[in-house]
Amino acid sequence: MIKVAMTNVYVDDVPRAHAFYTGILGFETRTHLDLGGGTLFVTVGAPGGAQPDLQLLLEPGDGPIAEPYRKAVYEAGLPAIVFSVEDIRAEYDRLRALGVRFTHEPQEQGPVIAAVLDDTVGNYVQLAQPKDRAA
Repeated sequence: MIKVAMTNVYVDDVPRAHAFYTGILGFETRTHLDLGGGTLFVTVGAPGGAQPDLQLLLEPGDGPIAEPYRKAVYEAGLPAIVFSVEDIRAEYDRLRALGVRFTHEPQEQGPVIAAVLDDTVGNYVQLAQPKDRAA
């Protein structure tokens, strides 16, 4: 069986992304390595042992391929990644109280209720909850 082990999101500042993804979104640090020359290798994942074999790489997005891609996706208003949540309205309220900027509040989109936030490091992130699990 093949499973996803790691995926990435390009960010414009790895330390700031690490602080946002752990301190605000609530992920835990899985890997934090200084590769030298100012290059960090940082991964985060769901806390508390949830999805222990899945990591999100906070990848520098300033390269000649990543930067135009990241900029185009952001300017188009598209989420770079989608995270599932148990209670989207509670997460929306919690994150807004922490000062997170949303481009739209929770709303129905096909089979999910979704909201999109700005991760402060060059990406939009979608939060989604299946409608069949909505309160």
